[in-house]
Amino acid sequence: MRVAATKPPPLEGEGLGRGGLSAGTASSNESTPTPTLPPQGGGSEAAIWQVLSSVPDPEIPVLSVVDLGIVRAVEPDRVAITPTYTGCPATQVIERDIRVALDAAGYRGVRIETILSPPWTTDWITPEGRDKLRAYGIAPPTRSAVACPQCGSTHTEEVSRFGSTPCKALWRCRDCAEPFDLFKCH
Repeated sequence: MRVAATKPPPLEGEGLGRGGLSAGTASSNESTPTPTLPPQGGGSEAAIWQVLSSVPDPEIPVLSVVDLGIVRAVEPDRVAITPTYTGCPATQVIERDIRVALDAAGYRGVRIETILSPPWTTDWITPEGRDKLRAYGIAPPTRSAVACPQCGSTHTEEVSRFGSTPCKALWRCRDCAEPFDLFKCH
């Protein structure tokens, strides 16, 4: 079963349509079927989204910071991000990598702002990001039966609540016997 990603809620005081945020953002009790997508076409915001889509997550390099859903808003002079959890050891590395990518693309004047509320949720991972996790051998977060990313079987079991990083748990497939990480829901 595929879990639909939801878009990050707009930041307080955000104008609609800025940074790829749109009207119809779900409240915390609702979900929308797809995440906010970067704007298409010209303009500095679309170009900045393009730059950010090439910045890999340091712990799961097949995912970009956009795939992961931590980019909250993009404006010509600022990028707002929300770490996957407060105290995540990768947060400073992500900020540094975003800064390096923006500077290299000529966006030295764009500031990076960290927003902690509302907190990031795995619902913000894009459908493409979920597909990339699965192809990489990591089961995407789910609130239903956990499917093995190797063979697709749901005949799986948790081995340890702690996996290779704090955001993952170690699981095993009972059909193909392969161990795999599950990206924990939060």
